[in-house]
Amino acid sequence: MTYNELWHLLAPTYGDGEAKAIAQMVYEVRFGLSLSDIYLGKDTQLSANSQAELAGIAERLQHQEPVQYILGEASFCGRTFHVAPGVLIPRPETAELCQWISQKHPVADGSPFCPHILDIGTGSGCIAITLALDIPHSQVTAWDISPAALEIARKNAQQLNADVTFEEVDILSPITHHHSPFDIIVSNPPYICNKEREQMEQNVLEHEPHTALFVPDEDPLLFYRTIAAYGLTALKPGGTLYFEINPIYANEMLEMLSAMSYHDIEIKEDQFGKPRMINAQR
Repeated sequence: MTYNELWHLLAPTYGDGEAKAIAQMVYEVRFGLSLSDIYLGKDTQLSANSQAELAGIAERLQHQEPVQYILGEASFCGRTFHVAPGVLIPRPETAELCQWISQKHPVADGSPFCPHILDIGTGSGCIAITLALDIPHSQVTAWDISPAALEIARKNAQQLNADVTFEEVDILSPITHHHSPFDIIVSNPPYICNKEREQMEQNVLEHEPHTALFVPDEDPLLFYRTIAAYGLTALKPGGTLYFEINPIYANEMLEMLSAMSYHDIEIKEDQFGKPRMINAQR
């Protein structure tokens, strides 16, 4: 199977543009062939074993299994992260959140400031590791309820040479961990209501972990409210809370944080013009 044959096979499921991107990723990650190699016809020279593997990958892709899970990796903020079905696939909007935080908290070389950062619900570790690498001198702690996710996150930190402390913590249970106060608390918690399921893509619904995606319809701000309440004691005075949010609840988030006495609240749109991020100062 050639690159052209693969993307044409996938196009009815994914559309032409996405099918081409997926096919390119498969050839590059699994078979080490760049787009230039494909133009030179090297995709026609795969061994029989590679062709058999490619056929298996194509079949899984036709069943809408995410290509990142099939290949075991995802790109995020210019780095490669290991991913598996136990963690969410990192999204471009989450990368925008990391970039926003890094831009708002620049640390100059030689500065004595060592921001203490907590990432709640770390999953693959993409936020915690990115901030640890992009904000010099930062001390980063990351929590998750899932031992499987923490194992993947630790592996990513090790491979990317990031210094992050990972801990198994359920934010919805009473917190018994005692840390020095944090300068930044960040979270991309579950925020999709069950009623939104029918608008979602099947490959997300069928393959990504529901505990990392969904909140009850009757309490869509459950995680935000709990984390913000924790932040009132765990953040230093003047410390900052950052969330990735569900755009349909942006106004409710603003009202909730204001009612909890957070101030200087700022909502930021993502690349698609949706209110996707919020920050607030304690």
